[in-house]
Amino acid sequence: MRRFLIVGAAVLTLAGALGALPVLAAERHPVLAEQSLRSVAARHELAIGTAVDMAALRDAADPQYRALVASQVSTVTAENVMKWEALEPTRGVYNWGPADELIDFARRNKQQVRGHVLVWQNQLPTWLTQGVTDGTISDAQLRDILRAHITTVVRHFKGKIWQWDVVNEAASDPWDTPASIHLKGFWAQHLGSGFIADAFRWARAADPGALLFYNDYNIEAFGDRGPSDKTWYVYTMAKQLRAAGVPIDGVGSQGHLGTQYSDYDAFQVGEVLDAFSDLGLATAFTEVDVRSQMTEGVRAGDSNEINPRLQASAANYSVLLQACLANRHCLSYTVWGFTDLHSWVPGWFTDPPEGLATLYDESYRPKRAYNVVKADLAYAGPPYVLPRIPQKPRR
Repeated sequence: MRRFLIVGAAVLTLAGALGALPVLAAERHPVLAEQSLRSVAARHELAIGTAVDMAALRDAADPQYRALVASQVSTVTAENVMKWEALEPTRGVYNWGPADELIDFARRNKQQVRGHVLVWQNQLPTWLTQGVTDGTISDAQLRDILRAHITTVVRHFKGKIWQWDVVNEAASDPWDTPASIHLKGFWAQHLGSGFIADAFRWARAADPGALLFYNDYNIEAFGDRGPSDKTWYVYTMAKQLRAAGVPIDGVGSQGHLGTQYSDYDAFQVGEVLDAFSDLGLATAFTEVDVRSQMTEGVRAGDSNEINPRLQASAANYSVLLQACLANRHCLSYTVWGFTDLHSWVPGWFTDPPEGLATLYDESYRPKRAYNVVKADLAYAGPPYVLPRIPQKPRR
């Protein structure tokens, strides 16, 4: 009889456990299809963002764009409306409207804002570049104009910007002449290397609470750490700025990748993030997309060519995200537009044509890359993935 009681108790215990399994499974595995990227990223305290095309955001005939920006991401970046030519097309006359509209949209949707960009050699107003060319603006005057611009813009948005891209793409590329990496472009040519430190100091004076970033492309992994290694150059520059007391808080790696190139792995990318965080800097992926060549087969709909590209794209998105998750000082992961319908890639890369770069296709259907990013966010956890460590602005 004792044996029967023991067996009966065991059967009841097993039955109870089996009855509880569906409840436990539901607790362990919430339905991911019903969650946004921002919701699954929240437990890592990682901000997920997108660049925003203001024309698309306003388009009443395309409500899905606005709905996805509002629901899927926790941080937004102005794709163009905070660049100098958009903000001050006429000298001394600022057009704040579109940028303020984005700030207001972000506030209503409980999103943070990345400011892009204060100092860049591209998309400058004609009055500025023409004035320098014809000599009506001297280099000394140019420095004063830059200081006034940074001060005016940062003060206007004071308290509303989480991260500023203070200086963008100042380093050359190894295919330039000379091949050794150097400071390039309009500002370096006219103001010398000191403009970078000046820009950070002016931005900090205008807003003590914003995080200040240097932002660049092709700095995802170290090369040979020689004179033509752009990542090493930017690392060394950031180290020198830190040592000089310049108030730089972080480095943004844009993350513009292509499936036709050799892939990085997460350990290579993580090595770079670790190197910057060892300097006391935060990091962020600021403009992620992964483009592919649009061959005749791709354009004809050949799945033999399309599917490998979609898989390679997803893998590249994942590599950057995995490295970011593993480094607690990597604060945000921003894609440069989320739908192929509004991607900058086809208009810029035309020979050969490229595309397929974003998380959603032109009909707003999530691609493999979207689901891989969501899976990385959902399934990552201790001991290798822990919540972010907030960065305090450097004084």
